[in-house]
Amino acid sequence: MKKGRLIFLAIAAVAVFYASQVSAQGVKMPKYGKDSVQCVTHISLYREFYKQQNYIDALPHWRWAFNNCPIASLNLYIDGAKMMGYMADNSKEASKRNLYIDTLMSVYDQRIKYFGREGYVTGRKYLELLNYRPTDTMTIYNGLRHSIELEGVNSDPVVVSNYFMLNDNMVRSGRFPADSIASAYDILSAITDENLAGDKDLEKWGNSKQLLEAVFEPYATCDQLIKIYGKKFNETPNDTVLLKKITFMLDKKDCTDSDLFFMATENLHKAKPTGASAFMMGRMYLKKGDKSKASDYFLEAVPMIEDQQKTTAYYYLAVMAFESKNYSASRSYCLKALSINPNDGRSYILIGDMYAITAPSCGDDEIAKRAGYWTAVDKYVRARQVDASVADEANAKIATYSRQFPLKERLFFNDVKPGSPYSVNCWYSESTTVRSSD
Repeated sequence: MKKGRLIFLAIAAVAVFYASQVSAQGVKMPKYGKDSVQCVTHISLYREFYKQQNYIDALPHWRWAFNNCPIASLNLYIDGAKMMGYMADNSKEASKRNLYIDTLMSVYDQRIKYFGREGYVTGRKYLELLNYRPTDTMTIYNGLRHSIELEGVNSDPVVVSNYFMLNDNMVRSGRFPADSIASAYDILSAITDENLAGDKDLEKWGNSKQLLEAVFEPYATCDQLIKIYGKKFNETPNDTVLLKKITFMLDKKDCTDSDLFFMATENLHKAKPTGASAFMMGRMYLKKGDKSKASDYFLEAVPMIEDQQKTTAYYYLAVMAFESKNYSASRSYCLKALSINPNDGRSYILIGDMYAITAPSCGDDEIAKRAGYWTAVDKYVRARQVDASVADEANAKIATYSRQFPLKERLFFNDVKPGSPYSVNCWYSESTTVRSSD
């Protein structure tokens, strides 16, 4: 190196010597160490070689600076980690490779000591260890967990994802109990959701969310979910964010028969009533057998919910009215459901059932008393035409009630011809076609 450059570096060293003698972590020492000229010289030399990607010649100078002026620059650690990774990747001897990996870990430790950001740097450190020594699972697991504990919502999504996958591996290998994965999911999904809600790195956090859900899926039993969220609900029963999460998770896993789901939904509806929460309340009270409250909630929900749920709400209302033998109201609700979804086979089936049940009470003669079976079968036929999911049920009912049609002899005796139109006027009015059972 030219003499003039050395003089310049020496002058620069003296100038910066007094600029800072305290590291970012409050460690009192000269920024450029005891020998500022040597420090600046070695930093300058390693940086020149580093820029040329000549890491072998850069390392001796970097190592001197790393050991003698550790607070000179954050780049010492950023560059050092890259160089140690390169040397480990390209080392043919296992012993040397391990030494480079050990040094890499020391780089992260010393960076924390002098420049802080323990949570973030710890995460980077143990991701590196996962890459180079993946069999050190417990060490890596504890390191990533420590990073997440320190960073919280500011955690790195890559750290979150890898920590959860390690947790899964621990459970699969029998080292951890199965409920540990559920506890981890609860914490990590909250971090993920908060970042997604804040529009932070949406692609990365979106990928993390997908991974969490995919890994957690096999463990998400009703018992596990109730165990996790039951405790949280008891602690903060009116936390709307928690209540939404509980109802979403339990509904997704079909755990809606649980008391926890009922209480969480009820509290959520009280705190923030919506069409969806009213619909859910109606469905829960229906399961409990409280038709009065179920009806009230479904009627509350109808103006606020989308068409698919609205069709279902009207159908539930129709079923409850049917069971109470209020057939006019039941038919009215079925027709409302069909006005929204003309292909709702359930509603046609239910109307057919009403007509069949009440057929004997309609009319004064034998034909009039059996005409209701014609209208009932008409509805069953229509049900299977528009909705394949009810075809088997419809066919069974068609076979049953077709046997209730009048005999040809009875039609002849009453001067009624098969195939002719016929009007039924009972508690409802329908036009149908005359048919016989034989």
